[in-house]
Parts: sequence; structure tokens; C-alpha cells
Amino acid sequence: MNKLEAMQIFVRVAELSSFTQAADSLGLPKASISVAVKQTEAWLGARLLHRTTRKVQMTQDGQAFYERCKDVLADMDELQSMFQRGEEALGGRLRVDMPSGVARYQVLPRLDEFLQRHPRLELELSSTDRKVDIVREGFDCVLRVGGLNDSSLVARPLGRFRQLNCASPAYLARYGAPASLDDLARHRLVHYVSTLGARPAGWECHDDGGSRWLSMAGSVIVNNADAYQAACLAGLGLIQAPESGVRHLLDSGELVEVLPEHRAAPMPVTLLYAHRRNLPRRAQAFMDWLAEVLAPHLA
Repeated sequence: MNKLEAMQIFVRVAELSSFTQAADSLGLPKASISVAVKQTEAWLGARLLHRTTRKVQMTQDGQAFYERCKDVLADMDELQSMFQRGEEALGGRLRVDMPSGVARYQVLPRLDEFLQRHPRLELELSSTDRKVDIVREGFDCVLRVGGLNDSSLVARPLGRFRQLNCASPAYLARYGAPASLDDLARHRLVHYVSTLGARPAGWECHDDGGSRWLSMAGSVIVNNADAYQAACLAGLGLIQAPESGVRHLLDSGELVEVLPEHRAAPMPVTLLYAHRRNLPRRAQAFMDWLAEVLAPHLA
């Protein structure tokens, strides 16, 4: 095993704090991962990791080596593609994450055009509503919808998703259509929380004075976008959702917009990545393509 491969292995072990998870991530036997780290420590003459039965943690030397490894690997990635020309030259593995609704309705229907343009790329697409750890889980970039709290990451704003208030015809037949915010006292809301057990925020109103929230009754609390939409379709309550994910349901009559004058604030859409220096060309190409795909849906 050459030194660059050993460095790649060490970086994955350091980021995941696990030999087993690093082996799964790289598609290698766990024994190979352990041997590579031991050989690297012998080559450097330094202990890089503290190993216990419960966790793996970098030593001070390991942290310093990790930072330099990231720079060296990024430089090698850039050097490999420096003299290649044309889109077909892009290759390697690209790991990205985005909300499930964006993946389903905007990205996956058009993904083949990107892969046809770059046939040597292998894309790992994570679509989840949880906030992944970009560095620890090895993502090249992630798409976030909503507010940000990752101050250490590089942010590329794309625009905003307009939000609509929606209900199913069955719900409206049972409860009637709200004509004002005062009417919400006799209506039900499908509550969305990122973590079950958290307190739901309620109904969001947005005007020139900013956003405010109204408490509303509701029998269902969900923690992912698919369940949120499905609960609304089943007549369990009102929802406030990005137009890009419900437009086809509004056009088909499966959902109906209500209180259009009291929409929630548009949700910021942002691409995040860990390092501005030597960003791989494949990551840059994907982010440019994704920005192009989402542009028609952004305010």
C-alpha cells in the first residue's frame, strides 16, 4: 500500500473515529485498515491514534498529521485533473447530501443528464432530513434548506424556496377553509420537528415586521418531509411547505392552497462545503449543475 492510500485511510479513520466504519466507507477489510494505520505510524515514528474498545481518538501528532493529509490529498486531486481537458475528464467518487424532497422532485429526475455529461464519476447521494456532519462523514458538499449554524463551513447561497400553506380537499370538507388567522383556532396543524420530543414551533406568519408563530392544535408530529406531506394528503391537518415540493400536488388537485396572504417566510437554500482551497473539480461541477437545476424553483 502506497503512502497516499495510507493517508486516505488514516483520514477516514480519523473522521469517523472508527476502524470498522472506515473499512465500510472505503470498501476494504477492517484488517487492511488497521495494517495501514500501523504502517503509517511506523513510517512517521509517531503514535497517531488512541485506541480503546469503545472509541478511536487522534493524538496531538495525529491531529497535526490529519490537517496536513487533507491539504496533500486535495493538492493531489487537483494535480491529477490539472492537465485534463473537457467534462469527460472528471472522475472519482462524489459524496453529497440534500433534503429528501429536493432529491425526489428536483434532482433525481434530471440526474442522468449530469452523469451522462461525466460518465467517469461515481455519485453517492444521501437524502435525509437530518443535518449530516460534512467533515466527519466525508461529504464533498451538502445542500441545506433553512437556517444555518455551521459557521466553520463555506456557504454558497443559491436563493430561497417560497413556502405555501396547504390542505387536502378531504380536510377542507371536514373543517372548512380558513379565511383569516383567527380561523386557525378551530383548525389542526401537522407539526414538524427535526427531533422527536422537541416542542413544535406552530404556524409561521411572515409580514413586513418579520416572522411570528401561532400555537395550533394537532394530533400528529413528524420528523421528515415525506411523512409531513403524506399526513397532509391523508387529511390530518394543514402544512407549510416549499412550493417546489407540492406544486405537482396543487396542479393535480390533491392539495389546495389556503391563506395565500399569510405564507411563511421563504426558506434559504445554501450549498455548504468544508474547504475553499483546492475544491475538487468534480464537486465544483456538481454544485454548478445543482444551482442550474434549482434556479427555476428559487425566489
